[in-house]
Amino acid sequence: MDWLSILEIFLPIALVLSTALTVFIITLPEQYSNFKHRVVLDSDFTDPDHKDPGRSGHAYFQRHKDADGTLRCPTSVQIVVLGDIGRSPRMQYHASSIAGHGGKVSLVGYVDSDVHPDIQASKFIDVVPIARFPPALQTDNKILFLLLAPLKVLHQILSLYIALSYNAPASKWMLVQNPPSIPTLAVVQVICFFRKTKLVIDWHNFGYSILALRLGSTHPLVRLSHWYEGFFGRNATAHFAVSHAMCKVLLSKWNIRALPLHDRPPMQFQPLSALQRTYFLHKLPETSSHAADILAKKTRLLVSSTSWTADEDFSLLLGALVTYAKLSLAQPLPKISLIITGKGPQKAHYLAKIARLTNTNQLPNVTILTAWLTPSDYASLLGSADLGISLHTSSSGVDLPMKVVDMFGAGLPVAGWSKFEAWGELVREGENGRGFGSEEGLVKVLEELFGTGGEVELAKLKEGAVKEGEKRWEGEWMPVAGKLFGPT
Repeated sequence: MDWLSILEIFLPIALVLSTALTVFIITLPEQYSNFKHRVVLDSDFTDPDHKDPGRSGHAYFQRHKDADGTLRCPTSVQIVVLGDIGRSPRMQYHASSIAGHGGKVSLVGYVDSDVHPDIQASKFIDVVPIARFPPALQTDNKILFLLLAPLKVLHQILSLYIALSYNAPASKWMLVQNPPSIPTLAVVQVICFFRKTKLVIDWHNFGYSILALRLGSTHPLVRLSHWYEGFFGRNATAHFAVSHAMCKVLLSKWNIRALPLHDRPPMQFQPLSALQRTYFLHKLPETSSHAADILAKKTRLLVSSTSWTADEDFSLLLGALVTYAKLSLAQPLPKISLIITGKGPQKAHYLAKIARLTNTNQLPNVTILTAWLTPSDYASLLGSADLGISLHTSSSGVDLPMKVVDMFGAGLPVAGWSKFEAWGELVREGENGRGFGSEEGLVKVLEELFGTGGEVELAKLKEGAVKEGEKRWEGEWMPVAGKLFGPT
């Protein structure tokens, strides 16, 4: 082959690459500059904002605005959730805390369910949607999942890049929830480099450990995910982690030094007075018909919140309730009413199982209902219940269930799966909750707390839950994230 033939082959390739590079350079997103502060104006606030100045941020604006009627925000943060913002409470709490101190926030993620009303009301927070992968291509089939995974990742890369680069203005900081790790960590590294933004990773769990629940720990994709997470995770400016145990693992596994930032309940989760509890139990459709029995302790109200995923085995809870139901026919045990809140992929599977158990009379004296509640009603439900149930098993062993934190905020004691390393950082056995590691263990907890003489221990656990709930999100956030995101 002569040189002319070689040129004829490579010239078109060179032309395409050159054109692509030119387009990329021309379309590079705007860079962050210390001289370009995000600004809030008085005209940004409407009449309803003036009537609720705390939630909208108007009160902060009035206290800190310049003489010309504008407010230069001391910091700006893109908060990134490659998931449903409405089901990512910790990242919403971050957004509210940053906005509460005058920072401008772009909250980037999927908008599948309603975000917290305080997020919607704040003029310091903009919600930036990410385009969803088409639902028709979503599947639980293992083979189809592997075939469609590259297409889904490609779609996520493009939609995330567009949302962060063009739909959201440049910010001083970018706070990213992990997991999901793929493709989030690689994409945000690229964007932060070009936009001169400082990256912070908030480690909720490990992406590779969650993938291992579906594919197995030895699968090549799981091993690749493990390497990817460490490689792209270690280059951030700062790191937060939800437990001390996770900080230790990050340090030993990838030499990542993370700051522990425990989940704490926000202020909407509060213990209820007797009058408030009575009113709510009669008001809520799921409890109104037997509110009198709950108040008289003839029926015990249990609550469990879930995302209906593989790291929560509801078969264990259902099996325990079947056994409890049999025991209640022979022992002086109260009836149980269980309300399960949340949405997720395995919900239909378990609803069918609950229906079969009910229709075959395997749950006498036990009622199981599901509900999707507003944030305020969910907080009131926790404050009205007798016991919270956590089935979170922790794929990594070092993450913690945020639902338990919210339960403590409402003064609700917890019975939860305790066979993982970080459990003791949240629940102290016999003080604010009880742990179990099997179906039989949960049955024993229910018998001891609801049977003869159990009222004293249940009251003790509730007292411990109330005390634990006094530790609030803002007090945990300020010395760690607040110090990092401050104006200096």
